[in-house]
Amino acid sequence: MPADRGPPKEAFKGRGAIGNPQGRFQGFARQSVDDGWTSEQPQPPAPSTQVSLERARTIIMRNKSPDVPFELSVNPYRGCEHGCVYCYARPNHSYLDLSPGIDFETKLFAKTNAAERLRDELSAPGYRCEPINIGSSTDAYQPIEREQRITRALLELLAQCRHPVTLVTKSALVERDIDLLASLARDRLVQVLVTVTTLDPTLARAWEPRAAAPWRRLETIRRLSEAGIPVCVSVAPIAPFLNEPELEQILKAAREMGAHHAQYMVLRLPWELKELFQDWLARHYPDRAERVLNRLHEMRAASEPDAAHPRAEARTRRLNDPRFHSRMKGQGKWAELIRLRYEVAVRKFGYERGRIALRTDLFTPPAPDGQLGLFGGSGSGLD
Repeated sequence: MPADRGPPKEAFKGRGAIGNPQGRFQGFARQSVDDGWTSEQPQPPAPSTQVSLERARTIIMRNKSPDVPFELSVNPYRGCEHGCVYCYARPNHSYLDLSPGIDFETKLFAKTNAAERLRDELSAPGYRCEPINIGSSTDAYQPIEREQRITRALLELLAQCRHPVTLVTKSALVERDIDLLASLARDRLVQVLVTVTTLDPTLARAWEPRAAAPWRRLETIRRLSEAGIPVCVSVAPIAPFLNEPELEQILKAAREMGAHHAQYMVLRLPWELKELFQDWLARHYPDRAERVLNRLHEMRAASEPDAAHPRAEARTRRLNDPRFHSRMKGQGKWAELIRLRYEVAVRKFGYERGRIALRTDLFTPPAPDGQLGLFGGSGSGLD
């Protein structure tokens, strides 16, 4: 993949990515070169956030991955201002002819008609009710949600229809919608997954610069739990020698704040994310960069080599495994050690096992004009 590999890159304050490499679909390459005219390259101004409004043609995405615990998802936004350098959704910006780097966290797209499209799709005669996940790719409560309020509109519709929903976020803004979430929780129609990757504010500022601080996320878990809303703490991703030593401390802190379920995933580096993460490591943690990458390779090297490029695979570190089931947890002794540590901690701190079974029998399809249908459904639309 062509990338901006010129002079050493600097990190912009409040941004996660180092540089703005080309997307994999762009047919040209760009490279910074020192032409010798000056010994000091001027630092470009920090990029500002740009929000483009768009109207989605469809809003419910269907997932067929056997290692993902939901089939339906809705994402109100494309791109994410949180700027998490590890975000597996970054490569999706390449489909927009934009960079998965700085572009991903500064050039955002808001689906202003998301609630309208969701109403139409829920009211379709063939729709079958099952939990919808909001925020599976980019955070539905990122900063621009304060003004756009698209996530709020989606929840209002789902609450009206008594439709089950799960949310994934690392933002305290989810507390704004406690009124809706508590109403859904009383009928076992919701679960909120709060992502806590570290308790170290220095690491948090570096790899998720515009997300809520770790202590604030723990406070969010407490407030949601006290409102009767079931909370799952998501320790994702786990990166060796970065946040991996904190696994037990994170699970303990979240449980003390009221989380009843937990999950974890190891770091995934698909497509352009591999280069982005390596640049970030070199800039922020040069003392341990090689150790981190070598350990990631060991957790991915147990997978089958690329049959089309077996020699190239042997010459390079494998930092990603796209195969189902192994891609989330890794393979080999280090992945097994993380799994065992997680299992011991979950038992020790008293987390509930398995997943919450959300109800689908209360769903009442909305009419296309926004009014509820005259007849209640049983999860399969109007009879």
